[in-house]
Amino acid sequence: MQPWLWLVFSVKLAALWSSSALIQTPRSLTVLTNQMAKVSCEAKTLPKTTVISWLRQRQGPTKDKHFEFLASWNPSRRTATYGEGVKKESIMVFSDITRHILNLTSVKLEDSGSYFCMMVGSPQLIFGTGTELSVVDVLSTTAQTTKKTVFKKKLCPVPKPKAQKGLTCGLITLSLLVASLLVLLVSLSVAIRLHCLRRKAQIRFMKQFHK
Repeated sequence: MQPWLWLVFSVKLAALWSSSALIQTPRSLTVLTNQMAKVSCEAKTLPKTTVISWLRQRQGPTKDKHFEFLASWNPSRRTATYGEGVKKESIMVFSDITRHILNLTSVKLEDSGSYFCMMVGSPQLIFGTGTELSVVDVLSTTAQTTKKTVFKKKLCPVPKPKAQKGLTCGLITLSLLVASLLVLLVSLSVAIRLHCLRRKAQIRFMKQFHK
């Protein structure tokens, strides 16, 4: 088998393992600055002694984004190893029975990005499903305003002509369908973005391990 074919096969195999072996929650997270962000990585089918590493890809204008090694947790020794330049007081990693936890304390705007848990398998690298973290100065109130408006419009007025009642309720139903479709499209775009980032990370790390 050609070397490049083996690389492609290994990356696809790693993606299949990632979907079942390392499941991250939440898939996306929005946090105010100076608050704490918590990401969980569940490893039900892996041994309790599995060492889990955490990686970050910061948000930026360029497509060539590198992955930072933040920290790793060894459940057997119950010790953490931190990446170069990582402030220990700003990142905490630990685990319980089946979950590995990453806590970011006092997050800043530059902490926004994609976070992945990872383990070194045999022979491939296994990545988590990914978590998209957005750090903002002020939380948007658009969702709350929209929710209140929709609640008020649910009450159909009692019309005298029958045709008016059908028209009013029909518009409300159409609005709800459009809103549901928008939510579905946003969720799908986030999932596709995380899948692409995970594949890029797998290829980069496979190249580094095969050097």
